[in-house]
Amino acid sequence: MTEVAAICSDLLRIDTTNDGTPDGSGERPAAEYVAGLLADVGIEPTVFESAPRRTSVVARIPGDSPEALLIHGHLDVVPADPSEWKLHPFSGEVADGCVNGRGAVDMKGSLSMTLALVREWARRGARPKRDIVLAFLADEEATGEYGAGYAVTHHRDLFEGCTEAISESGGFSVTLPSAGGVAAGERRVYPVAVGERGTAWMRLTAHGVAGHGSKPPVDNPVAELCRALARLADHRWPVRLTPGVATLIERLGKALGTTIDLDRLDEEAERLGRAGTLFKGVIRNSANPTMLDAGYKVNVIPGTAEAHADGRFLPGFREEFLETLDRLLGPKITREFVSFQDAVDSPTVGLFDDLCAALLTEDPGARPVPYIMSGGTDAKSFASLGIRGYGFAPLLLDPGLDYFGMFHGVDERVPVAGLEFGVRVLDHLLTTPA
Repeated sequence: MTEVAAICSDLLRIDTTNDGTPDGSGERPAAEYVAGLLADVGIEPTVFESAPRRTSVVARIPGDSPEALLIHGHLDVVPADPSEWKLHPFSGEVADGCVNGRGAVDMKGSLSMTLALVREWARRGARPKRDIVLAFLADEEATGEYGAGYAVTHHRDLFEGCTEAISESGGFSVTLPSAGGVAAGERRVYPVAVGERGTAWMRLTAHGVAGHGSKPPVDNPVAELCRALARLADHRWPVRLTPGVATLIERLGKALGTTIDLDRLDEEAERLGRAGTLFKGVIRNSANPTMLDAGYKVNVIPGTAEAHADGRFLPGFREEFLETLDRLLGPKITREFVSFQDAVDSPTVGLFDDLCAALLTEDPGARPVPYIMSGGTDAKSFASLGIRGYGFAPLLLDPGLDYFGMFHGVDERVPVAGLEFGVRVLDHLLTTPA
């Protein structure tokens, strides 16, 4: 087994489930493992905790330029029910050419590529083009408060000189047939993330008049909240085409040999299948009710009712999102943000060109395209330090593997060959050829 696969397997066997509570299982065992791998080859790690067992690791590797590139990723994973999986989600088992387990894609596989590469550098005496700052963080799968949020607030000095960053959710291959029916395998698109929608997780509360369930209601907060949530769920948010998404659609069309009608993007997304998933979720804002909590007895109308909703907004459309949200909820619903992070975007020149070139070095048939993520990552926290973020965890994937379905899905796995490809791409990106 190659080192990158072995590291990935080891990390997957460490259960770092983040259940969203401050005292979840914790990332400490994984952080200690990572720190040990770095120290073993002479890279001095800084280990810190934001709360008991909520542990992160940061290290710096000197390069030819003090202007630093940050490579960050998270150690935590979302929960997994072993009864739903073919192989145990924390087995780290290698089977059918893949490393299996919760976090294989999101994102311990990516961490493994970085760790394997820097350990290889140490053994061969390689030096990166510029300083590299490595950050292995807690809590990305919740709000990031105990991970990246804590790091940028309490350990800002560790990121001195960092101007750009790479992390998860980009650089992976998506194999597509062309519109003319070219066989699968002849069109490999590599989405490279240049932005993320903003995050607005909110608690919604309706206040009313408590009373007996058998009497005519005076002001039933449960009913009021249900009506507001229905309006929110039923709203059809208008298409808003940001520059990054417009560029993505243009380059997708060229790669597929087709014209994508900008006036019918919903229909075009369906027509294009897997290619359409790259833009379907980032052409409009969204807000989805996700949790409900009301009442305590069937014959009592409660005085309050609460719900939670997951809101997301495109770069440049925060104010429109908030105004629409308040109109849909109405005057009787109050909202409180559980987590609010602004949308981020980065230019499609400079480092973006270098990322594309690194992919082409290992896969001459690659067709890199810019990509906006519908969700979010720790890049939002690092944006507060002025660090421009890109999603770039390069993987060459089998055409039949549903990469998007692996995120938080059952039977999550990553190809060993894909990890090895990623190590080589990162080496091209980060070092100067001899």
